[in-house]
Amino acid sequence: MKNVVFAGVGGQGVILASKVLMEVAKEAGYDVKESEIHGMAQRGGSVDCHVRYGKKVYSPLIEKRGADYIVSFEQLEAMRKLDLLAPEGTMIINLEKVDPAPVMTGEKKYPDDIEQWVSTNIPSYQLVDTAAVLKEVGTKKALNIVMLGVLSKYLEFTTEQWEKAIKSLVKEKFLEMNIDAFNRGRAL
Repeated sequence: MKNVVFAGVGGQGVILASKVLMEVAKEAGYDVKESEIHGMAQRGGSVDCHVRYGKKVYSPLIEKRGADYIVSFEQLEAMRKLDLLAPEGTMIINLEKVDPAPVMTGEKKYPDDIEQWVSTNIPSYQLVDTAAVLKEVGTKKALNIVMLGVLSKYLEFTTEQWEKAIKSLVKEKFLEMNIDAFNRGRAL
């Protein structure tokens, strides 16, 4: 069984990313369960989705220290979901920083040392700088698909399976851009 957590903030496409993984796993013949936690998503709050797939899945929620992969669309969300990472799990972290409300109001300060902390405390991780890729693709809205491209290198599915799932969930007018974003994510 594989357990994947997608973590980000509202507007980053966390839910669509989980839907694409679910579609890939279903098409590959796995039983799949998913759980979404939205928080104050429309106001830039935390959003996370748990996706579990395997021969038989009984619960959609991933228990603490049970995630094989955590895909974080921004740094602070990686820290918030850290307790879900299995000891042998891998964390994939986009280097983007999105200020939460307490930081925007000046009540709190965004931590300066997340990258250093990750490199010291997490045995298996990949830091991803998506800024240049998103500029090349032409929109920040493709972040979720870029991050799926990065994740795809760790999972057993073929590029063709991923592309088929993206095609089934993305509007035709955005399809070429999303396939490009996925492939650029695979190259990171």
